[in-house]
Amino acid sequence: MALIVTLIFLSSGLFLGWSMGANDASNAFGTAVATRMIRFPTAAFLCSTFVIIGAVTSGSGAAEGLSQLGAINALPGAFTAALAAALTVAWMSAVGLPASTGQAVVGSIIGWNLFSGSPTDLGTLGRIAATWVVSPVLGAIFAMVMYKLLVAWISFTKPHLLSIDRNTRSGLLLAGIFGSYAIGANGIGNVMGFFVEASPFRELRLGPFEVSSVEQLFLIGAIAVAVGVYTYSRRVMMTVGDSLLTLSPLAALVVVVSHSLVLFLFSSTALESLLAGWGLPTIPLLPVSGSQAVIGSVLGIGLLQGMKGVRQIRWGVLGGIASGWITTPLIAAVIGFVLLFVVQNVFGQEVYQASRPLAVAVLAAGHAAP
Repeated sequence: MALIVTLIFLSSGLFLGWSMGANDASNAFGTAVATRMIRFPTAAFLCSTFVIIGAVTSGSGAAEGLSQLGAINALPGAFTAALAAALTVAWMSAVGLPASTGQAVVGSIIGWNLFSGSPTDLGTLGRIAATWVVSPVLGAIFAMVMYKLLVAWISFTKPHLLSIDRNTRSGLLLAGIFGSYAIGANGIGNVMGFFVEASPFRELRLGPFEVSSVEQLFLIGAIAVAVGVYTYSRRVMMTVGDSLLTLSPLAALVVVVSHSLVLFLFSSTALESLLAGWGLPTIPLLPVSGSQAVIGSVLGIGLLQGMKGVRQIRWGVLGGIASGWITTPLIAAVIGFVLLFVVQNVFGQEVYQASRPLAVAVLAAGHAAP
């Protein structure tokens, strides 16, 4: 019975994982599928496999960063906040817009903070909001630099067209795999980060291996992401890869690599340790928006072509995408607040555990002492 209740509460996280898979797979393989360099079934299989690997092996860094924004301390509360984020992202996917799962998660956590009276860490919120600006800018810069270097290399070596096509196709496969790994490593915190503080699992021992409760959470969430990739990602892939700006296969390769690098920077604990070891400033480990990174990369390719590229950008489509980024956290926060009220007052579930004030705790301890 306890297992059934646990699965019911985790279902909203699985729904959010499915929504993320439907939406974010476009960031890794959208341009490749839209340019018909890779077939959708191949993209879906590779994306699903490497999302799971990235989530289980490297998902903890970004998840810890998200937990600093608000530590949801009751399983029904985690269920409700995840449901609010999932409903928001699913609706955006239904209308074909690449919504930011991370923004929906941030909005729903703030909704929980408001409902429970918990403070929102404004420093963490500021760092997360800064990534919403930095990630597309970084994506654009990476794309412009790499595209220029690739074009210069092709002009210098003058390879045969068939060789360019073969190498570009292989590059798109490798870049998509890297992008899928980065989505798993950076995005799983969005999917299962709600449940880390209230995880219902215990550590498992499988022979010489230990599987922590967080790794079990991430594995289940990553499988849900994979199901979303297979069942509902094709439409958003076409939006990202073809509607904003018509990309050449070479530009598509650059866009995927740029997006993947941005996600890697904000999720790699190894890179953080390396920078700290050299005495350099570290990059905050936070779940950033892959959608914003890939859109920034596409814009970078367009801007690199001067006024011709600017005129080719479909600004109406970009406006629709940008409006989704602005409204996503607001919608998620409102939905989350309303759902928390319903779950607590209609279904009688404790959506947060009120912590006792420190003074009360000290007095209680004093009375209990002999």
